[in-house]
Amino acid sequence: MPGFVYVVDDDASFRMAVERRLKLAGYDVVTYASAGQLLEDLPGFDHPGCVLLDVQIPGLSGPELQAHLAQCQSSLPIVFVTGHADTAMTVRAIKAGAEDVLTKPVSSQQLMEVIERALARHEVVSGQASKLNFLRSHLASLTRRERQVFDLVVRGKINKQIAYELGTTERTVKAHRHQVMTKMQVPSFAELVSAAERLGLLESGET
Repeated sequence: MPGFVYVVDDDASFRMAVERRLKLAGYDVVTYASAGQLLEDLPGFDHPGCVLLDVQIPGLSGPELQAHLAQCQSSLPIVFVTGHADTAMTVRAIKAGAEDVLTKPVSSQQLMEVIERALARHEVVSGQASKLNFLRSHLASLTRRERQVFDLVVRGKINKQIAYELGTTERTVKAHRHQVMTKMQVPSFAELVSAAERLGLLESGET
């Protein structure tokens, strides 16, 4: 699976060896000697990728970079590669969302398997985020009245009830409802409800 691997390690020989190994396998590789260097490039990461991260690096440590990326809402999976792994650190890293924690020296097969898994997960997460952004942009395009109709429709209110609640006519509600479906780009009521759930606008079992 093609993708970018961002290697963060202060050991130059390790960076070079991993870069060579991954490029031979067809990956695009970018290496960094510190977490700060990666953070400078972070805004430009808009393609499937993962971070291969040492635990003990000068400046911002590996776990600190992991926490910072989480605060930035980065979806990049993190694979820790370290010569100093211990059970407590491994558990903390996995609980914080790391894909895996590998101990140096790492075999090529183990490295490739974990990176492939991480990239596959990133592709899924990125796809979900893209769909959510798509829905949010459509929701933002609704007028105030269309949004009111949307909120009532997805809660199972029929046109007559909506018209009464909004102090308007059923005909007007039908027109707004049609606009809502068009702007949200959904072909059915069920998909409109599904969109509302994805956007977090409905409590579980609210309809």
